[in-house]
Amino acid sequence: MPKVSRIAAILENLLFFWLGLALILSVAGESLSIPPILQVLGRAHPLILHFPIVLLLMAVVLLWVKDAKLRELGTWTLLLGANLTGLTVLAGLLLANEDYDGDMLVWHQWLGVASLGLAVLIYFYRNKSTQFVKFSTASLALVITLTGHFGADLTHGENFLLAPIQSEEVEFVALDDAEVFQHMVKPILEAKCVACHKEGKVKGELRLDDLAGMQKGGKNGPFVVPGDLKESLLIQRIHLPEESKEHMPPKNKAQLTEEELEILQLWVESGSSFDQKVAELPKETPLFQLASNRFSNQKNYTFDAASDSDIADLNNFFRKVNPVFPGSPALEVAYYGTSAFDPASLKELKSIKAQVVKLNLNRMPLEGVDLAFLRDFPHLEELQLNFTGVQASQLANLEPLESLRNLALSGNQLGADAVEALGKLSQVKRLFLWNSGLDKESQDRLQQALSSAHIDFGFDGKGVIYPLNSPKVSYDKVFFQDSMELILSHPIRKAEIRYTLDGTEPDSLSSPIYTAPIWVKKTGEFRAKAFAADWIGSLPTKDVFFKAGIVPQSYRLAHEGNGRYKANGASSLFDHEKGKTTHGSGNWLGFNESPLELEIFLEKNNSPKEISISILLNETAYIFPPEKVEIWTGNQQNWQKIPETESTQSTKIEEARFGVLTFPLPETGFDQVKIRLKPISKLPSWHPGAGAKGWVFVDEILLN
Repeated sequence: MPKVSRIAAILENLLFFWLGLALILSVAGESLSIPPILQVLGRAHPLILHFPIVLLLMAVVLLWVKDAKLRELGTWTLLLGANLTGLTVLAGLLLANEDYDGDMLVWHQWLGVASLGLAVLIYFYRNKSTQFVKFSTASLALVITLTGHFGADLTHGENFLLAPIQSEEVEFVALDDAEVFQHMVKPILEAKCVACHKEGKVKGELRLDDLAGMQKGGKNGPFVVPGDLKESLLIQRIHLPEESKEHMPPKNKAQLTEEELEILQLWVESGSSFDQKVAELPKETPLFQLASNRFSNQKNYTFDAASDSDIADLNNFFRKVNPVFPGSPALEVAYYGTSAFDPASLKELKSIKAQVVKLNLNRMPLEGVDLAFLRDFPHLEELQLNFTGVQASQLANLEPLESLRNLALSGNQLGADAVEALGKLSQVKRLFLWNSGLDKESQDRLQQALSSAHIDFGFDGKGVIYPLNSPKVSYDKVFFQDSMELILSHPIRKAEIRYTLDGTEPDSLSSPIYTAPIWVKKTGEFRAKAFAADWIGSLPTKDVFFKAGIVPQSYRLAHEGNGRYKANGASSLFDHEKGKTTHGSGNWLGFNESPLELEIFLEKNNSPKEISISILLNETAYIFPPEKVEIWTGNQQNWQKIPETESTQSTKIEEARFGVLTFPLPETGFDQVKIRLKPISKLPSWHPGAGAKGWVFVDEILLN
């Protein structure tokens, strides 16, 4: 027993040694010269800290129980744990002299000392009262927890402890709003560099968690030198061999990807600006190309959607109102038919004024029309007023439109008077003024007033080779019973028209030359282009045509279309009414969350030889070919799945257009067909909405 008492006495005296030395290092540690052997002890801090934490928390539990033997065990556990805490605190204070500073370190340091002090206090006053023991031990448990929290933040990054239970919403950034440093460079630094170069842990005297630290650089040189890869410490270190001591990130940490390396290098090459917007980069630069794949052209609008009834009331034969892409609350409005246009109808848009972001009034007679109604559209971003007869005096109404970014005024004789009004539209980033009556002096003054905007005044056409117009195609109707005549024409007589009937692009060498009307006898996709000497080949004319085929006895859809895209249900697929290229025209069934699953019932002994599916393609609106098409034929007893073929997916963004998927059916008899079209599950990496779920739109299914 005396031997045990001697051990206890030694350990009790050591407590005051640890506590005194800890206070000395806490107050005057920075002015002391730490021998290398003690630096080794300091670096052992992360290795030894876990054991005293466990002992102290065990002691807290044991001192709360009433059993005398367990309380005695708690006393010995507390004594041993307090001594190990003293050793751990000293090691931590020695380690703090190596590239650590900041508020986080101060909190961790003094909470560690407080843990030691509380453990010593509880040990010597453990018999004072039950209330004292309970209050002091509960305080010790809390202080240990906070010490561990700040220690984890120092080692692993801010808020490391609570990160798993906190929501991680991915920031949606539109291309127009993206900043090069904030949204491309900073996330890389935060993920791969900041853990070792931040408040509380400043290796090499370099801080990367604030702008001032980056601009200051570290003890080995400037972090970045604008435009100079050789002198920029960042570029030097990330390109060193991974085995090198100076390579960053260290080889035991997550390394930079090829894309991340490229972004950092291109950022420094481009001037390492901390506030440049992506939209300000030249479009041909690699950094802009990288950014265009990372950020969406579709903005994440946070305002409430308009009611379906308001949108339905506004849609008619001369005005169309549609979401900018399926599911978006933002709306685009377009007017058609000059003769039917009534300026008073513009006031009817008031019910959706908070949702309109695009307004197309091209060729509508607006001369003298009061455009003050536009002031009520807080989110209007694009306004098309080409060939509308607007005058300079009407443009003052556009100045309050803070969200306006794109303005088209081509074909209006504005004259020099318009420069003053247009010069006040500092919010506009793209301005189109072809054939607008502005002389060279007026153009120069306007360009100076709107120095940050891209202004397109058109061109004079001298020495330019022009492209041909696309051929015109004429036919009776989209759906035919037996055959249909296609007639092609072009206003330039010497133009040679070449065409295809299988959806492939015509060329000037191998595609058939049009010489006489074409008779088509099956469903297909038609394309034609015009070619001529001294002219650029035209853009293709595209269209689809459908053989009406067999009428089913009945049909059944497993799921309705998603959202507003339900048309008239399954009957829309067999009504021989072709949808328009606008996805909101009301003729399309759209599927996003669930696939299109359709069962078709046929008359006996009337089995079709092929099935054609009419789809809409519009990559801008997230509408793609289906990811997978599955087709079964059979009857109630036996089913046969036709072999799957690779689905041809979109490879770039094109204009809205029709598509046709045609599949041969087996020659064996059947009276039922099942179809399953699965929407693309993730948009490809080249798309602005990469990773999002796509849509598939269908309007007709034909059996022949």
